[in-house]
Amino acid sequence: MSKQYILVLTLLLALVAACKNQEKTSYDIVIRNGQILDGSGKSAFIGDIAINADTIAAIGKLDKAQGKQEIYATNLAVAPGFINMLSWANVALLEDGRSQGDIRQGVTLEVLGEGSSMGPLSEEMKKDMKEGQGDIQYDIPWTSLGEYLNYLEEKGISTNVASFVGNATLREYAIGIEKRPPSPEEMETMKKLLRQGMEEGAMGLSTSLIYVPSGHAQTDEIIELAKVVSEYNGMYISHIRDEEGGLLEAIDELITISKEANLPAEIYHFKASGNANWHLLDSAITMVNNARENGLDITTDMYMYNASSTGLNVVLPAWAKEGGHSSTIALMENPATRKKMMDEIDFHVPPENILLVGFRNKELRHLIGKTLAEVAEERQKSANETLVDLIYEDDSRIQVVYFSMSEENVKKKLKLPYMSICSDAGSYTTAGVFLEQSTHPRAYGSFARLLGHFVREGQVIPLEEAIYKLTTLPATNLKLKKRGAIKEGYFADVVVFDPNTIKANATFEEPHQYATGMKHVFVNGGHVLKDGEHTGTFSGKFVKGPGATN
Repeated sequence: MSKQYILVLTLLLALVAACKNQEKTSYDIVIRNGQILDGSGKSAFIGDIAINADTIAAIGKLDKAQGKQEIYATNLAVAPGFINMLSWANVALLEDGRSQGDIRQGVTLEVLGEGSSMGPLSEEMKKDMKEGQGDIQYDIPWTSLGEYLNYLEEKGISTNVASFVGNATLREYAIGIEKRPPSPEEMETMKKLLRQGMEEGAMGLSTSLIYVPSGHAQTDEIIELAKVVSEYNGMYISHIRDEEGGLLEAIDELITISKEANLPAEIYHFKASGNANWHLLDSAITMVNNARENGLDITTDMYMYNASSTGLNVVLPAWAKEGGHSSTIALMENPATRKKMMDEIDFHVPPENILLVGFRNKELRHLIGKTLAEVAEERQKSANETLVDLIYEDDSRIQVVYFSMSEENVKKKLKLPYMSICSDAGSYTTAGVFLEQSTHPRAYGSFARLLGHFVREGQVIPLEEAIYKLTTLPATNLKLKKRGAIKEGYFADVVVFDPNTIKANATFEEPHQYATGMKHVFVNGGHVLKDGEHTGTFSGKFVKGPGATN
């Protein structure tokens, strides 16, 4: 063999080797040079992320990777999609599956079902739900909770969805709205329905104990239902029985349920409500910390505002609400009980701090944006009488905002290591039927306000910790598989945002405003938000809990 031949052969082999070294691995999407916050709470690192189909395929310095689509994330943060631990998007998603208010903040999973859930439904419950619909009208082709969540996925949604089974829904199915303990047969009905929900993929059992009929359940009844959830490795989660003067007793009840039923428990929108009760928060935190030190898995969630939102009717005396809304209206029609009701109204927040945001009666919607005190003055009546008159005229509980919390307490809660984040609101679009009513700005801003106001501006917690609270922490609490972190093999729920500009723009005066600063959102690999605009992609899925059997 000649030296010339050997030289040529060597050059050819070198050329082949060089070509092989230059071959690039192809991916659907490559996100390059981002500040990766993987959800663990650890320091961010600069790197690339590759996505194939619905999965994170590679992470690191991917110089040899080639994406069909490439996104340059220099100076941008890249994180797992955010988890909304308490969402009321269940009806809004039936109207508009794009979930714009939350997607534009980076939310990729809506967890539904605070106290009540979209199933299981009896035919009578379907009829009542149909009759009770407001501006959004929808069909009800489902019966079970799993059927509802599958229906959303098939209809088309941009976010993932999950749900708890509400004890109010179980009670209404088995008992109605009567205030009494269930019979043995009724308890077995509720347990059977709860087992079905868990096997379909529910996250666990929820209660909302200041409302009817959820609050008709006593502790022992909840424990019996929670034991069913424990069999499926699920969670108990609760809007506890009192967030005001009885806060500590209400937390003790939740701890007792967790201990007796042997399952994790979470407190929805953890707070001490009403100026006179702000001092109770420290004792409440101590109770939770002590329970955790004693081996109980107690966690909490919160929204990022010092104002809550619920019905105007919550300040009515308990007896006036026991039989449900129709019973309350009937009591208002009786002069004696109407007067008694007005006399016993308990304003834990003064009327000047109660903002009216939602009416069923269109003739009353000119009052949206006014306080109860302002309307009382216009009508030249007391706040007590005005409140009763408005509920009667609107034939609804009337949605209001209560300015009831301390900003310092909000910061104190945010620092808790077991605190996840929620909106406690729907996810809306700034057009169409959604503009018929006002809302709380948390519907458009809770997550962006965390990252902008509390992290960047207030420096209450570092960015890495905030991302952990939005992602890995709630995913771990819910026992989700392959979600809540930037890891190879995990579902590609990924967000790209500018930590220097992300901002909640919604205000109490003008709440229908999208947050800004979120650049890209991927849900199961689908590019839902691109350069800050919704693409119309519906890649959301029904995310199932640990007890799912299929």
